[in-house]
Amino acid sequence: MPKDTPLDDDRIGLEARAAADDHAALKLWLRLLACSTQIETEIRKRLRARFGITLSRFDYLAQLHRHPEGLRMNALSRYLMVTGGNITGLTDELEKEGLVQREPSPQDRRAFVLKMTPEGRGRFEQIAAEHEGWIVELLGGLKAGERKTLHALLGTLRVTIAQRQDAQDAQEPLSPDTPETAK
Repeated sequence: MPKDTPLDDDRIGLEARAAADDHAALKLWLRLLACSTQIETEIRKRLRARFGITLSRFDYLAQLHRHPEGLRMNALSRYLMVTGGNITGLTDELEKEGLVQREPSPQDRRAFVLKMTPEGRGRFEQIAAEHEGWIVELLGGLKAGERKTLHALLGTLRVTIAQRQDAQDAQEPLSPDTPETAK
């Protein structure tokens, strides 16, 4: 399909929500969401077909790969933005498969540090190499300069959003049950 060809009704997805007279920012938001969803759906499909692994497991292993010293379960939960229960379930499964191990935390006897096993590290590195190739392929319709520009623009957008969130948080009054007001 040529670059300029519009998507058909079956593939337009989230962008179908936008009307011609909608604000440009809304159209941009829907396009970002549609692109993200489309890429994620394809990656999920390929991970499942090629490696029999879910995106959740891949993301879990990616975090442990970035932290060879290991992570406590609560830190991993924060990085993945999921509940501790999700982490416990995934840890149980991946531990049974020999990909991760729990070690007692040296700082807190009640906590565990999660680490990849050598087998887990090797398996993840194999999957990650293919995953990277898929991402390169999926973004291959953009020229190198376009990818660089898009990356920079999205970085600017993230900073701007964070600054606005910080400003909004600074303006919000404390609720009556906030600990600071109980003093």
